[in-house]
Amino acid sequence: MLFWDHLDKEDHVINRFILLSCDPGRREWNPIMGPMNDPDPFGYLWIYSTETGSLSPISLANYPEGHDFHPLGFDVYPSKAGALSNLFLVNHARENSTIEQFVLDPAQPTVATHVRTLTSSYFVAPNSIALTSPTSFYLTNEHLMTYRLPRPFGSILSTIETISGPPLTWVAHVTVLPDGSIEHKFAALGIAFANGVALSRDGLQLAVASSSLAKVHFYSRDPSTNDLTLDRDVIVPFGPDNVMYDDDDTLIVAGHPHFPSFVAVVESKSGAKAPSWAISIRPVAANEDGELEGWKNSRSKKAGYDSRAPLSASVIAPASSTDEIETIFQSDGSVYGPASTGLIDSRTGIFYLTGMYEDGVLVCHPEPRNI
Repeated sequence: MLFWDHLDKEDHVINRFILLSCDPGRREWNPIMGPMNDPDPFGYLWIYSTETGSLSPISLANYPEGHDFHPLGFDVYPSKAGALSNLFLVNHARENSTIEQFVLDPAQPTVATHVRTLTSSYFVAPNSIALTSPTSFYLTNEHLMTYRLPRPFGSILSTIETISGPPLTWVAHVTVLPDGSIEHKFAALGIAFANGVALSRDGLQLAVASSSLAKVHFYSRDPSTNDLTLDRDVIVPFGPDNVMYDDDDTLIVAGHPHFPSFVAVVESKSGAKAPSWAISIRPVAANEDGELEGWKNSRSKKAGYDSRAPLSASVIAPASSTDEIETIFQSDGSVYGPASTGLIDSRTGIFYLTGMYEDGVLVCHPEPRNI
């Protein structure tokens, strides 16, 4: 789930849509973490209007016949002054995992026209995409060992990697050349379960979720080379799934606070439900003496940050010296299942949440305030 912004010539947002991917067959086809039983069910793309609240399916034009469609992470470039937008999407097809390129036309937003399929031996377990230009992007690779390995090694090694969290995964930068070939380079190595990825609005910072270690890595980016330098880590109170920056460059992180419950939902056990948690991460400001105000406050309050949440993040994760963490949404699973992606529309304050193995999108409106 992500925003597809339509901009005017001055880069002001004149219309905002939300694009969503859905794979009803994920319980039976997950070549990264299993199982790999049935690759036949076809996934979908949807578009939601933040102006009218309407939800519509997106048809795939020129999509190759017989080619599977199991969408996972994706990103779309904003449309400026009515221009076409490139969309790149991870597809876990039966033979191998690929990146699909589509074009979206603001004049016909319910049609995605297929351009090409990108393949590479480096696409071992692609997960999430963050565009750096209309034809280039960062790509996370979430596992080194997958279910595609010969039995029984795939199931055993993938599970061990998921639970133990060895730093075997990476972030790559991919550039699509005019002839459809790609340039691939490793941008960040040594990550445990590199999951969601997001680029800040100014293009100078990349956030990467490390699901196994319950951390978000923040990298400084050189826009001229796309090289990354690790800036800091922030510990979060759950296994982070996807990360998204809002209009003010506050990072929204959604994820799974209780892994056994999440596994029970994945395995469709009777009565199973899994909790959800979404937080915001915002860098703290320095005072006149150069001391970080948020860290000063957190030291004085000990572990008492995030005090408005039903279950404070401070109970699980230590206070960060560089960033403020605040809970946006919590559920024991009875309201909404395992959260995967959270978005905040800074123009309206509306919060959107999608969940793995969950039906529909949760839309939360801000409480009315008396002024």
